[in-house]
Amino acid sequence: MSGAAGQRIGFRAVPGGRVAYAEVGDGPPLVLPTPWVSHLERDWEVPEYRAFVAALAGTHRVVRYDRLGCGLSDRPARPGTGVQHDTAVLGALVDALELASFALFGFSIGACAALGYASARPERVSRLAIFGGYAEGARTAPEALRTAILATVRAHWGAGSRLLADVWMPGVDARVRDAFARLQREATDARTAAAVLASVYDADLRGALAGVRAPTLVLHRREDRAIPFALGREVAAGIPGARFVPLEGDVHPPWLGDSGPVLDALLPFLAADTAPGRVLTEREREVLRLVAAGRSDSEIAAELFLSGHTVHRHVANIRRKLDQPSRAAAAAAAVRLGLI
Repeated sequence: MSGAAGQRIGFRAVPGGRVAYAEVGDGPPLVLPTPWVSHLERDWEVPEYRAFVAALAGTHRVVRYDRLGCGLSDRPARPGTGVQHDTAVLGALVDALELASFALFGFSIGACAALGYASARPERVSRLAIFGGYAEGARTAPEALRTAILATVRAHWGAGSRLLADVWMPGVDARVRDAFARLQREATDARTAAAVLASVYDADLRGALAGVRAPTLVLHRREDRAIPFALGREVAAGIPGARFVPLEGDVHPPWLGDSGPVLDALLPFLAADTAPGRVLTEREREVLRLVAAGRSDSEIAAELFLSGHTVHRHVANIRRKLDQPSRAAAAAAAVRLGLI
């Protein structure tokens, strides 16, 4: 693994080739599925983006990656696209990195991979955050507009990249929009960009939402032109127990526009993922491992040479610290969070 201005870059094999990934920070892992076309090095040169990721890295080991066909990843002639492929790549990467449990932050098309994985592998995902996401790609824009945008990207990637920059960040300084357009062109070619964009419109995660079990936070700006606000609301409504936070603004990327309210909601939510590991004592972990193995209080007391009252107190403390209603729920939460 090599370093580049504060981030650690490496490569892992996934279906279809090798993806480049970058890590920054320490702590529990937080994985950011690739949100569009990307370039790990060029993205990191954008001050607003770097500051946003650094804020996340204050409490987590943040993992980002370039999709196949983009950035530093392999560029096969026909890189795979679509939700199923993106979810498989995400799964292969976290397996290769040996992440038993991790949080996911899905933005834009990256929300689809995050939702797909969280639904398929709920035992692996400790927390799920979605920003500017959607479950039904056909509703991101009227059919005529989708067709026109795709045709522009295919015919002239320069014009297409500028068009997408205008859609993603209206009202932002022209210098920032021009820089984003250039970054897209450096990240990939017109053919790959068009294929990824087509997969945005084809995505349908509506059937996966009910399968998400992780605590979920959904954030969406009210005037987002890239992904309409109503689609974010529907993601939150479809996930059991999800919390929805409407935000003001029309800029699609969370690190641009007013990023303060995004981080104000996101950081405390993610911080809850780190708290249990700091507050559980080693003795409580021992007790919790035996609870997870199905032992009763009296059996745990005998094995650890403790009184029944002491074991009962430990179990009560564990439930309180993990905010769980029962012994079984505390054990399941501990496994999900990687505490035992």
